[in-house]
Amino acid sequence: METLYALHPGSYIRKDGNALQIMRKGDVIDRIPAGNLKKLILAGYVSLSGSVLDYLIKNRVETVFITPTGRFRARLMIDEHKHVAMRRDQYLRLSDPVFSNEVSKRIVFGKISEMIDMLKKRGKDHNSDRILSAAAGMSVFLRKLESRKPAEFSADELRGIEGAATRAYYHVFGDMIRNKAFSFNGRNRRPPRDPVNALLSFVYTMLTNEVLSAIKVCGLDPYMGSLHEIAYGRPSLACDLVEEHRCRLGDRFVLGLINRKMVRADDFVVRQVRANPENAVDEEELRQNRPVEMKPGMSRTFIAAYENMMARQVTYDPLGQKTSNRRVIYYQVRRFAEFLSNPESGYTHFCPEK
Repeated sequence: METLYALHPGSYIRKDGNALQIMRKGDVIDRIPAGNLKKLILAGYVSLSGSVLDYLIKNRVETVFITPTGRFRARLMIDEHKHVAMRRDQYLRLSDPVFSNEVSKRIVFGKISEMIDMLKKRGKDHNSDRILSAAAGMSVFLRKLESRKPAEFSADELRGIEGAATRAYYHVFGDMIRNKAFSFNGRNRRPPRDPVNALLSFVYTMLTNEVLSAIKVCGLDPYMGSLHEIAYGRPSLACDLVEEHRCRLGDRFVLGLINRKMVRADDFVVRQVRANPENAVDEEELRQNRPVEMKPGMSRTFIAAYENMMARQVTYDPLGQKTSNRRVIYYQVRRFAEFLSNPESGYTHFCPEK
C-alpha cells in the first residue's frame, strides 16, 4: 500500500515491527505493512507515536494533516528539493508580470474549457436546455481571453474572469444532480454546510495534495504561483495547477458518487451550528460545531472510490500512451516546470479523449 488514510477520530498510530497499527480505545482497528508506504494522510485528531514519527522522517514518507471536512492543515516537511536552477527559473519567470499573466491566462482558459465541456456533455445527457444555455453563455469568457494579449490584462481582471465563469458554472451544478436525496444551492466552504459541498471540498483538497506532491517531486516551490496571489501559508502554485483537474476529476467524481447512489443522505451528520468549527479546542467541540460531516463508513467508501478514480487509465497524448489519472497530474506539473525553463515548449491543460 503506497497511501494510508487514517480517518477514525481519536485514533492513534503506533509502530509494531514492520507494520503500522491504527489504535482506537485500546483496540487495533487496522494493521498496515509499512515497507511500501509513500504517503500518510491523517484526518482530524489522529495521534502519532514517537517511533512512527521517526519512521516517517527516516523513510521520507509524505505526511499530510487535514480536517475531517477535508481542509488542508499541515504537511510534514522533510527537506527541500535540491533543484536550485528550476526554482530560480520559477522565481524569475513568475516575477515578470507579463509572463505571470500568460500563465494565469492559460490556467483560466483551461479551467473554463473543462467546465464548458462538462456542461455540454451533461446537458445533452440530461436533455437540459438550462445546462446547455449556461455552457453557451460561458463561452463569452473564452472569447474575452482570446481577444487580448496577456499583457493587456491585469492580474485582477484575469481572476475576475475566472471567478465569474466559476459562479456561472456552479449556478447550474445542481441541475447535474439526478439523485433526489441531494440538492445543491450554491458553493459554500470553510466549512461546507451541506453534503454536496462537503464532498466537493474533500475531493478538491485531495486533488490539491496530489498536485502539491507532484510539485515537490519536480523541484518547484509550491508557494509561488501566478493566478492565486502569494499569501502566508497558501501553496499558491498548487492552487493554480489543480484548477484543470477540479472539474475533470473532482466534479465528475462527486456527481458519480451521488448519481450512482453510492452515497445516501443518512451517510452524513448535519447540524445547525453557530460557532466556527476551525476554532474548536478539542475533538468533541470540533464535532459538535461542524455543520456537516461524513460518517466513518462513508469516509471509507469515499477513499476507496477516490483511489479507484486516481488509478483509472486514460490516454495522455503528449506521451502517446495510457497512464493513470495520478500520473497525469504528475506529468502536467512536469510540463509546467519545463515551460518555466523553456517557454517555447508551451503549456496547455490536459484534454482527455472525448
